[in-house]
Amino acid sequence: MRTHLNTSTTVRNLGILAHVDAGKTTVTERILYATGTTHKRGEVHDGTTVTDYDPQERDRGITIFAAAVSCTWDGHRVNLIDTPGHVDFADEVERSLRVLDGAIAVFDAVAGVEPQSESVWRQADRHGVPRIVFVNKMDRVGADLDRAVASVRERLHVVPLVVQLPIGQEDGFRGTVDLVGMRALLWRAEHDSYETGAVPDALYEEARSRRRLLEERVAELHPGALEEYCATSTLSAATLGAALRDLTRSGEGVVVLCGSAYRNRGIEPLLDAAVSYLPSPADMPPVRGTHGTAVEERAADPAAPFAGLAFKVNATATGRLTCLRVYSGTMRKGDTVLDAATGRTERIGRILRVQADRHAEVDRAVAGDIVAVVGLKGTRAGSTLCAPDAPLVLEPPKTAVPVVSVAVEAGSNAEAGRLSAALARLVEEDPSLVVRTDPETGQTVLSGMGELHLEVAVEKVRRSHGLHIGVGRPRVAYRETVARGVSGLVYRHVKQDGGAGQFAHVVLDVEPLRGDDGDGGFDFRSTVIGGRVPQEYVRAVEAGCRDALAEGPLAGHPVTGLRVTLIDGATHSKDSSDMAFRAAGRFALREALRAAAMELLEPVAEVVVTVPDDAVGGVLGDLAARRGRVSGSEARAGSTAVTATVPLAELFGYATRLRSRTQGRGTFTTRPTGYAPVPTAAYDQALSA
Repeated sequence: MRTHLNTSTTVRNLGILAHVDAGKTTVTERILYATGTTHKRGEVHDGTTVTDYDPQERDRGITIFAAAVSCTWDGHRVNLIDTPGHVDFADEVERSLRVLDGAIAVFDAVAGVEPQSESVWRQADRHGVPRIVFVNKMDRVGADLDRAVASVRERLHVVPLVVQLPIGQEDGFRGTVDLVGMRALLWRAEHDSYETGAVPDALYEEARSRRRLLEERVAELHPGALEEYCATSTLSAATLGAALRDLTRSGEGVVVLCGSAYRNRGIEPLLDAAVSYLPSPADMPPVRGTHGTAVEERAADPAAPFAGLAFKVNATATGRLTCLRVYSGTMRKGDTVLDAATGRTERIGRILRVQADRHAEVDRAVAGDIVAVVGLKGTRAGSTLCAPDAPLVLEPPKTAVPVVSVAVEAGSNAEAGRLSAALARLVEEDPSLVVRTDPETGQTVLSGMGELHLEVAVEKVRRSHGLHIGVGRPRVAYRETVARGVSGLVYRHVKQDGGAGQFAHVVLDVEPLRGDDGDGGFDFRSTVIGGRVPQEYVRAVEAGCRDALAEGPLAGHPVTGLRVTLIDGATHSKDSSDMAFRAAGRFALREALRAAAMELLEPVAEVVVTVPDDAVGGVLGDLAARRGRVSGSEARAGSTAVTATVPLAELFGYATRLRSRTQGRGTFTTRPTGYAPVPTAAYDQALSA
C-alpha cells in the first residue's frame, strides 16, 4: 500500500556526492529518466542535462552550481541535489549537505576513492549525513569493484557492505547479482528496463560466498542480526535488509552498489536502495534551534509551527528565487513568515517544486520538503524563516574563508555602477565570494575559494550583465620604513609673493621606531624649549609630517615605523603661521627621508597548512621556495598542520599549487600578522610591483 506523498515518511532528501568526472550528473540524469521525470536521457558531453543547465556548466562539462530536482519512485518523493565535484565549489556542497537527510556517493570503478571524493565524504561526516555508495563506470577498461571497495575501506575508514556482484566485466558488464534477494538483474542493450532471473550457474558459488561474507559482517555490527545468525547460521532477506537500513542510518556501515550510469545499468536498484536504506525526514532527530537563550526542538510534523532554512538564493530574470528546506510545519502560498535573522516579515509569493531551471507550482510545502519560494525580498542564504508567533533561529551553513583574490574593474566609468550592483548580486547568490575595496590601493577585490571559482564568477557577471570587466592581480600594499635615521636636519620654509609671506624654520631628528609604541607606526615628539616654536605651530609641524608619510622616497609607498623629534626652530613675528609650519614639516620630513637609509616592508601572513602525512615534504619545500619561515607543526589524525610565516605576495596562486601537490587534499588558512623587511633577493621585484 502506498503512503500519501505529502507525508514526511515517504520523502527522501538526497545529495549526489563525488569527485569531478565520477559521473554524478549522469547518475542524476538516469534517475530522472528511470522515474519518468524526463523522457530523454540527457548527456553531459552533449550539453543536454537537466541539472547542468547553466551555460558555463555546459561549456566546461562540469557541475558548478548545486541543482535541485524532484521525482517519484515506488510511492516516494525523492528530492535530489546534484552537487559540484570540483574543490573550488566545496562551499556549494556544504550548503547542500546542511539541508540533506542522506546522500549517494558516486565513485569511479577504475579510480576508486579520489581526493575530492574523500573531501566531500568528510563534509558529510561533519553533518552526520548517512550515505550509500554507487561504484559507477563498471563498463570501463580496468573497472574493478573489489579494488574500488578496498579504497573505500582504506581511505574513508568505513565498513563497506557490498550488496551486489557484477555480471560481466568492462565492455561485457550487463547486470548485477542482488546478494540480498539472491537474484540476477540483467539489462539488455536495446532496452532501458531490466529483467530479473536466477543467478547464473557460473556465478552461483561466488554469489553464495559473497552473501555469506555480507551476512557475517552485518552480524558483527548489528545485535538483532547477530541473534538470528547465531540461531540459524544465516540471515533472511528481511532481517538482512532491516539490518542494512539500521547500519546505514547509524553510519556503522555503508551499503555498496555498482553499475554504469552512462549505459543506464544499475539505476533502478540504486533507487530501491536509496528508498529502503536512507532515512526520511521523519527518521531524523528533531531539528534544534534557538529562541533567545533557550534551545528548542521541532519535529518533522506538518502540524507543528513552521520553520525552514534558506540555503540558496538565485537571482533570475523574473526575480529572486530562494531555495528552502522545510523542517517543521506547513508553508502555504500567501503566508506571512518571519525572517528570524533580521526580524522582518516576508510574504510567500509562489511555492515551486524545483526541476533545476524548470519549476512546477504547488500550493503548499510541508515538513521534509525542499522547494523554491518566489517573493522573498531580503532573505539571504542561511536565514531561518519561521512562523511569526513561534520564532526560531536554525544554525546556518558554515561559509568557508576565501583563499584566492583578483582585482576587478569596469571597462569604463559608465559601467562602474553596474559592476558594483552585479558584484553585490553575485555575493548574494554565493556567500563564499567576498567583495571589498582595498582602502590603500583603491582596487575592487573579489575573493573566492579558488582560481576556477573566481573565473566562473567573473564570467557569470560578463554574460549576465553584458559588462566588460578587467581582471588582474591585486596589488600588494608595501610600506617603507627608516632603517637608519638622520639627526639635526634643518629646513627653512620662506615664501614671499607680496603682502604677508610664509616663514617657518624647523630642525628635525628622524629615527627608526621599534616596538608597538606610537600611533600607527609613527611617533612625533617635541623637545623645543624656551618657546622658540609655539605649541600651535608644533601641532602644525606634526600634521605636515603626517602628510609626508603618504609617499616614501623608494617607490611612493606609505611610510611607517619612524619617530620624528622637533628639536629646534624659529618663527617670524608676521610671516609665521600654521600653514607655513605645516608646509615646513611636510617638506622637511620628505628631505629627511631622502637622506635616511630606507627599507622596503612587505605584508606577511601566518599560514596554517593541513596536509596528508605523505605530502609534508613537498609542502615544506614549496613554502621555503615562497620565502616562508616554518614556525611549527602539529600531528593530527592522518595529517600534519604546518604553521609558517609567508609574504603575502608569494601566496597568490598558492591554493592551486597546494591542491596539485596534495591531490586536492590539502587546505590552508591565513591570518595577516604585519610587515617584514623585503630581502635583497626580492627587492627589485617588489619595487616594480
